[in-house]
Amino acid sequence: MTGGSNGQDARQKDDGGRRVIEQRGLYFDELEEGVVYAHRPGRTVTEADNVLFTTLTMNTQALHLDAAWSAAQPFGQRLVNSMFTLATVVGQSVTQLTQGTIIAQLGLTDVSFPHPLYHGDTLYTETVIAGKRLSESRPGQGIVTMQHTGRNQDGTVVALATRSCLMWTREAHRRQSGSGQERIPV
Repeated sequence: MTGGSNGQDARQKDDGGRRVIEQRGLYFDELEEGVVYAHRPGRTVTEADNVLFTTLTMNTQALHLDAAWSAAQPFGQRLVNSMFTLATVVGQSVTQLTQGTIIAQLGLTDVSFPHPLYHGDTLYTETVIAGKRLSESRPGQGIVTMQHTGRNQDGTVVALATRSCLMWTREAHRRQSGSGQERIPV
């Protein structure tokens, strides 16, 4: 018996004979084209997040670091680093879609930031599976195209990205692990 398409497998037992349900992403075979996967909770972005990410990545752009200079620019305040926004949008999808079921990220395309994200905004992400196909050269694996949309707390779109990933099918992952059961750490 399995947990179905909720991203959990309930066939494992602990030492006391109790069922163990491990959190994981969805397998290639469980992902549905056209479905909207809403990733929650949201992530409220702080000034510290923005300054730390910006300085860690050696991005000296004053729009992210200099409040006085940014106040005189068109948006009137510092902007959250768009690479932080992109990383968070992708990151918010991991638990629900790809945790332990992805083999590799293949690429990101069509990335855009139609509206800035500001300190104190909360970022919510949704993903639509735009397409999927089994790999011709890698049996038991498939390529999935995901369209991520990040919105702020008001529903304004702040980030868009199309992402392609190489994903396991459930059965191939079980065979690869050798145990007949996937065992994915959380």
